[in-house]
Order: sequence, then structure tokens, then C-alpha cells
Amino acid sequence: MAPSSYIAATADAQPPQQQAPQKSLKYISGYDNEGTAIEQQKRKALGLTGLLPSSIETMDIQRRRALQQVRSKSTMLEKYIFLAQLRSSNTRLFYKIIMDDLQEFAPVIYTPTVGTACVEYSNIYPFLAGPGVPDGLYIDSTDLTHLKETIANYKPVPNFSPEIAVITDGSRILGLGDLGSNGIGISIGKLQLYVAGAGIDPRRTLPIVLDLGTNNEKLRNDDFYLGLRKARPADDEFYATVDTVLSTIHDVYPDLLIQFEDWSSEHAFGLLEKYQDKLVCFNDDIQGTGAVILSGVINAIRKVQKENGVLPKDHRIVFYGAGSAAIGVARQIQEYFQSEFGMSEDEARRVFWIVDSKGLVTLNRGDRLAQHKIYFARNDNQDQQYKELIDIVNYVKPTALIGLSSTPGAFNAKVLSRLASINKQPIVFPLSNPATQAECTFAEAMEATENRVIFASGTAFPSYTVQSTGEVRIPGQGNNMYIFPGLGFAGVLAKPTMISDGMIYSASKALADSLTSEELSQGWLYPSLIRIRQVSAIVAAAVIEQSIKEGLCQREQELKSLSHKELLDYVTSEMWTPTQEGYGSLPSSI
Repeated sequence: MAPSSYIAATADAQPPQQQAPQKSLKYISGYDNEGTAIEQQKRKALGLTGLLPSSIETMDIQRRRALQQVRSKSTMLEKYIFLAQLRSSNTRLFYKIIMDDLQEFAPVIYTPTVGTACVEYSNIYPFLAGPGVPDGLYIDSTDLTHLKETIANYKPVPNFSPEIAVITDGSRILGLGDLGSNGIGISIGKLQLYVAGAGIDPRRTLPIVLDLGTNNEKLRNDDFYLGLRKARPADDEFYATVDTVLSTIHDVYPDLLIQFEDWSSEHAFGLLEKYQDKLVCFNDDIQGTGAVILSGVINAIRKVQKENGVLPKDHRIVFYGAGSAAIGVARQIQEYFQSEFGMSEDEARRVFWIVDSKGLVTLNRGDRLAQHKIYFARNDNQDQQYKELIDIVNYVKPTALIGLSSTPGAFNAKVLSRLASINKQPIVFPLSNPATQAECTFAEAMEATENRVIFASGTAFPSYTVQSTGEVRIPGQGNNMYIFPGLGFAGVLAKPTMISDGMIYSASKALADSLTSEELSQGWLYPSLIRIRQVSAIVAAAVIEQSIKEGLCQREQELKSLSHKELLDYVTSEMWTPTQEGYGSLPSSI
């Protein structure tokens, strides 16, 4: 995201007593502003002579100073606020810092810190940017009369229209629940990762929160809360409002790719089903999470088959958590079993056992199941019901345990030890974000399984040193950043008429195949984040090729003649960099 930090100066300003006619103001956005790196010619053109120190610095000097400052902050939230201020005032310097040290700063601008930032957003909002600088588009659901004008108002950089938007209603932020309009932090953070991870031009990003109110009474009673102080609407009003908003956004920006983010489970599935064929859109919680976890599962399945002889058809996978993300992940793994191993739909579906807060999800449990749970509900449990996870593990004897429950400690030592007694290499994926919500830590999984676990988490955990050998093991992280930036960039470049399930699946397979021989030899399930742009290019190329194969690519005539290598080179060449257009040079608007 590239918000504006406007600097204004009158051209050839006259002394007040001469009463000269006011001349037009010249503006410089946060994208074009380079602060102390602004050259003399540009300072004169903007009327900034004497308003900045004499020294003209390089981006590297600025970067080093900013790093010194951000690293001096004592808390992650303070680092977040500092970087948000930098993003609004000097966008390219901000992205230079993020991209050069992504492993250090991704946890600051997104998970886990973004969760804290969203909880505190109404408190910190006034300190994130300069006066009048927009950090995103806030749509008031009670005032849609002039919605087109509202949408068009978000112009952080003049003459640039957005190509990709992330929209949330703040109803299910990470594992933190309903945060209302504070959820804008999620949209902002996600788009920053689009820029850093795949080279989306920050001037062409649009973070949106649709403020429908909140059912969080604590927020509604908070003096500092900045959102609507009303309860969320019933479904009929909800869908009517969302339909008005999405259709109007599409009218204003017909080619805009829309990513749904952190909507409640029921609405997430409902919106995806309703709009997947109508708009160029996808849901990262359902499809992005499913794709990145499928990729890790693919490599885990390959590993245990190669090293232990476990055949794909013999896997039994328990999902602890039954929300939109969990069901989305299960559906994509199911597709993998069907397409790669020739399993029927019913055979592949029966690989999965789903567990919610009431226990194992079965058709005869006696309660009314949410619609999205019914597909995987078991009917072969002989009227036996199981509530505790350890009992479910004893009953199912799973090869893999996947957590998307936001229940810290759910994968306790007893559960993990039992899983290890069943499998030579138990597969454990505690995927809940942030780290405080994870079902177990890497250290806990290693210790309870005698260091035999195949592990991937949804948030970063530190490496683990095996005491007996001194070997350092690095945990896998099923970070959606491996998928959505490349997927979104493919949408920007290929201009598909929709984001199909086949395109999502191709992204997952490309990620699984993107590991280097060195990474595979170390037992990794995911590539190094240091290579994120290379990985995003691989993902984007695969998605573009699939869009052409399915006849969905509107730029087919331009792209179909390219070889795979040529397409990879093309995708890479289109990625934005912080030094693009020359740092310190005059913007075209001057």
C-alpha cells in the first residue's frame, strides 16, 4: 500500500504585502517523497529550498538510519507504528527495508504483530500517518448513497488506479474474533506482503474495510473505538449490503482483483460461492490457506512415502478445528488425492476426520451442523461419539494432525506422544495464528515425539537444537505469503475472467515443487522466505499457464506463445522494486 504524504509549496511565493494571486500547489505523495534524498532540482521545484537539511543522502544511508530506529523499539507494536509512519511518509524506503530483511520484518507488518495492531487500531490510528493521509478505504454501511464517490476518493497517488484490493468486514480477525473496523489492519498488512513478496506496485493496491458494525460489546462501549457502534446486520441485510458494495467497486474498477480476508466462516463460504464466477476474486482464508497447507502436506506425504513406505491412500488426517480455513484445506488436500492418486471422491473424502468444539463431527451427533461441516461429517462411527482429542486419536489412529482451532495447547504431550507411537514420522501442523493461539509449539512437538515429527506451523517458531546430537532443526511455516502474492500477481498480469479452483491448485503444486535440492535434503516442507520473489514468480507462472489452459486468460494471445522459462522471465521483469524509476529523481507529475 502506498498512502500519500503530501508536501505542498507555492511556486514563486510572493511576500504577503504584495497580495499576489495564489498559485497552484505542488504535491508529492509518500511514494514520490524521498525525504533527505530529494535532489536540489526537485527541492527547488517543490519550493522546499531551506526546508530540509543541506545533506542529500542515499537510500542506503536512510535505510541504515531507519533500521537503527526500528530495532531500538522495545515492543513489536512500537516497531509496527514506526514502520507505518515510514510507509506513509517514504513508501519506497519502507519497502526497501521490508524486502531486504523480510524474515525480520514480515512478523512486524503482519502476523503475529498485526493481531495486536488490530486489537489496538482505534488507539494507535492517529499515530500511524500524517494528517489527512489515508491508510485505507473505510466504507460506512449506513451511508451508501454516494458509494462510487467514496470508492473513488481513495487516491493515495494521483493518476494511479488500483489493480488488487483486500477487503474485510473485521468479523473474524485471525484467532481474535470480531474486531469491527479495526480489521483494516489486516487488509493493509496483506497488501504490504503483496508488494514485498511478488512486486505488486504499491500505488495500485486498495485496502478496504466494510464497516457493518460489530457484535463485540467491549468495542462498542470503548470511548476510543472508531467504527460503527451498532450490532452486525442479519444475513439478508448483510448480503444485500455486500452485493451493493462489490458491484459498485466493480463498476468503478472493472479489472480489480478482490481478495476476501477474515470474514466469519459462514459468510466466507457464502461470499465465495456467490461471487467466484461473477468477479475476479478469491478468499485467502479458504483457498490461500488450503493451497499453502496442501503444498506442505504434499511434501510431507512424499517424505514419509520415500523414507517410511507410507502410501498416500493409507493416510488418515484429523483436523482439529472446523471453520472456513479447515474445511478449505481439507477440500484441497482431497482434490490432490483424487487427481494425483486416482482415488474416487468418496475414497478421498474418507481420509478426513473433522473435530469441532463439541468433538468428532458426525452425522448422528445429535446437534445441528453448520452447512460447511456436513460434507466431511462421518457416518461410520457406529453411534460412538468422541469429544476429547486423545480419544479421537486413539479411535482414528491418524498419520497427520492438523490444527486450525485457535486453541493453544490442544496438541498436548499426551496427544503428541500417542501420535508418535502410531507413526515413525508423525505429521503435525498446528496452523492457528497468532503464535499465542497455536495448538503446540515446535519445541513441544519435538520433545513429545522424540524429535521425529514432520512439522509446519501457521506462525514462526524458533529453531530447535537436539540435545543428544547438537543438530539444529528448523520448523516449517505454512505461511500464506507463499501463495497469495504470486496468485494475485498472476491475476494482475493475466487478467483472467475468474480465479478458478484449478488455478488455486496449480499454485499449490508449483509451491511444492519450488524447493531446491538443498532445501529438500534438509527435510524442509517450504522454501526459504529469502527466495520469496523467486517462489512467487514460479507460482504466478503456473497460475497463468493454468488460466490459459482453462480458457480464462484475457491476455492469452500475448502470453500463450511464451515458453515456461520465457513466462518466468516475463513475470520477474514485471515485479516492482523500491528503486524503480530512480530514487531521488523528479516524479512525472512535477
